[in-house]
Amino acid sequence: MKELMQKLREASIRAILESENVETLEALRVKYLGKKGELTGILRQMGKLSAEERPAMGQLANQLRQDIESAIEARRNELQSAMMEKKLEQESIDVTLPAEDLRIGHKHPMYSVLDQIKDIFIGMGFEIVDGPEVELADYNFTKLNIEDSHPSREWTDTFYFKDDSSILLRTQTSPMQVHAMETKPLPIRMIAPGRVYRKDEVDATHSPMFHQIEGMVIDKGVTMADLKATLNLVVEKIYGEGTVTRFRPHHFPFTEPSCEMDIQCHKCGGKGCPTCKGQGWIEVLGAGMVHPKVLAGCGIDPEVYSGWAFGMGLERLAMGEYKITDLRLIFENDVRFLEQF
Repeated sequence: MKELMQKLREASIRAILESENVETLEALRVKYLGKKGELTGILRQMGKLSAEERPAMGQLANQLRQDIESAIEARRNELQSAMMEKKLEQESIDVTLPAEDLRIGHKHPMYSVLDQIKDIFIGMGFEIVDGPEVELADYNFTKLNIEDSHPSREWTDTFYFKDDSSILLRTQTSPMQVHAMETKPLPIRMIAPGRVYRKDEVDATHSPMFHQIEGMVIDKGVTMADLKATLNLVVEKIYGEGTVTRFRPHHFPFTEPSCEMDIQCHKCGGKGCPTCKGQGWIEVLGAGMVHPKVLAGCGIDPEVYSGWAFGMGLERLAMGEYKITDLRLIFENDVRFLEQF
């Protein structure tokens, strides 16, 4: 029996050292040490030995098992190290090769204009405020003096939630004026940029989702002259000195008196083209003096305080700044278009 174990030792160690991969090594482990392996077969003959011989043969068998296991482990480490070295050679990186050209993006033209506007107003002492895009009709309409019969409250014009006409996607950032008047101490100087939603058909100057910048000043002695001077300054800061503007009388429920401000079409210089729909002018904002009912509804005495407010379309300002002829280009995410800016 001792001779059998010696032969097994020599044969197993030789086979292990000659194995060329981990799979072969695993097969040898099963062959020699498995339940039906050769060492197990030898140990089954222990019953034929005398009681005096069994301890010595058992000790010899345990030593043989340990030697085979150690040889397998050592060879496995050698094979794995060799595999790793080969893999590193095959996957090595030539550091002398030129690096890949990484394309770095830049700010969207619309947000570049927004940053300009924020800087202008912050420089004049205004605060930037933000609010929810899902708004209560009470803030979007009622507290802004918009009656229940107003066309903008129709389901055909506004995105309401399910069958509840009290919750909607805000149609303007004007609700932030009400939130500010209800929560902030007087005087107030603020602008509120953000996304708004209306059921507009998509064309060169309209979209069902667009961005609006709402602004408001509430203080003692504020007049329409302050409004016009501020807005003219903002437009000249964006488009340059001498930019041609005009103010037209208009009606908004939440301002009185009200007006709309246009800039001369950047595409045709006022002659008329598809961008300005042949008018020569592009409407950029609506404005006016805050209605006394709106002030009173927010707990501000209209006999003591007055204010003005405006709402401008960010996309239209970007179109004027970068001479963009179609609003849809701003939202299409065409890299060929965006890379120009």
